[in-house]
Amino acid sequence: MQIIDGKKIADDIYRELSAEIEVIKNLDKRLPHLAAVIVGNDGASETYVANKERACSNVGFNSTIIRYPENISQQDLLVKIKELNENNEIDGLIVQLPLPAHFDEQQVIEAINPNKDVDGFHPMNVGKMLVGIPSFISATPLGIIELLSRYKIETVGKSCVVIGRSNIVGKPVSVLMSRNAYPGNATVTICHSKTKGLKEICLNADILIVAIGKPNYLTADMVKEGAVVIDVGINRIKSDKTKSGWKLIGDVAFDEVAPKCGYITPVPGGVGLMTVASLLLNTMKAYKNKH
Repeated sequence: MQIIDGKKIADDIYRELSAEIEVIKNLDKRLPHLAAVIVGNDGASETYVANKERACSNVGFNSTIIRYPENISQQDLLVKIKELNENNEIDGLIVQLPLPAHFDEQQVIEAINPNKDVDGFHPMNVGKMLVGIPSFISATPLGIIELLSRYKIETVGKSCVVIGRSNIVGKPVSVLMSRNAYPGNATVTICHSKTKGLKEICLNADILIVAIGKPNYLTADMVKEGAVVIDVGINRIKSDKTKSGWKLIGDVAFDEVAPKCGYITPVPGGVGLMTVASLLLNTMKAYKNKH
């Protein structure tokens, strides 16, 4: 069994981006710039945005964080997005999700210029990905693909089961794993909480990508010997063994599943760390598209 080290791969990506930044500086050109808009005071969103800001600083990107109170109107937010769309100094633009209940999230996503949509959520980018046209791929699926690629995990002709069908992870990663490219060329089955015979389906999988949002959902009796298990879940649960009183666990029962695996991602330390790294990869791509 080999642990897929998300921190190591993310650090490799940051070093590669830092080297590109040095070249840009030597050419005396403007640096890549990522702008993030956050509405309200969601703790998880604040942590994620802070991680993005720190990563940008460490790599050498410019970054801007724009914060609004929870009661900002949808119209005011759309006006700000339009302003950021038209700002030629900004390469990547994200609006941190989830938004407060009174927002139409889809309308907000569609208001972002697809050429700056480094989250990869705009329907234009999703559609391009679906038909194989180069586009911005959602950060978490892109992170999964980077892990598989950099660990040289074989995917061609393999049976891949994706548990979860969200627009952010499940659906896009299923498309990426079935595309005619590497990583890809797998035979993909999408499952979810209402799938019948889920255990039997999983037992036939060479690669399991678990993104269902339920702690310890995938257990050892659902995994065949030598399988590759990618755990996308991040679940915060109470713990009397930590100072904070909380700990993070994945959608996979790691301790019992890991001994059966050829490769497995831990939580924390796996896919989660790749999400921010992938966002910066997309921002560099947006910058290069302009230049």
